[in-house]
Amino acid sequence: MLLSKQKKNQNVRRFLISINVLGSAGPIRFVVNEEDLVAAVIETTLKSYAREGRLPLLGTDNAGFSLYCPHLGPDALSPWDTIGSHGARNFTLCKKTENMNEATVADEGSGPTAALPRRGNGSWKSWFNKSLYHKISSH
Repeated sequence: MLLSKQKKNQNVRRFLISINVLGSAGPIRFVVNEEDLVAAVIETTLKSYAREGRLPLLGTDNAGFSLYCPHLGPDALSPWDTIGSHGARNFTLCKKTENMNEATVADEGSGPTAALPRRGNGSWKSWFNKSLYHKISSH
């Protein structure tokens, strides 16, 4: 019985992958089977990320994330592909954009600055410069 289990495990190819999460300090590494789906790898990555207490917090919904391979091009991997079919060992995990349609409408709308995010009322640098200007002009 033990001999048959060892033979069965020898047929499954396992390898170490490294996944960089955007905004995180370092990669997450773990061993996967060659036949594991990309969706399962994303789920395992999110669980490992949460277990290690890394920041920023990502959540557990693997449908909101895409896995990219820098060597294969700019397109995200399909969640139904097997992880071993690409022959790569290094990947990047990114959050999916929430509203792709709104971004394309904004790009067509009022020029290249329409899609840039606003930063609120201003940064601390602008506040500091304004307060410094008022102190100098009052003397």
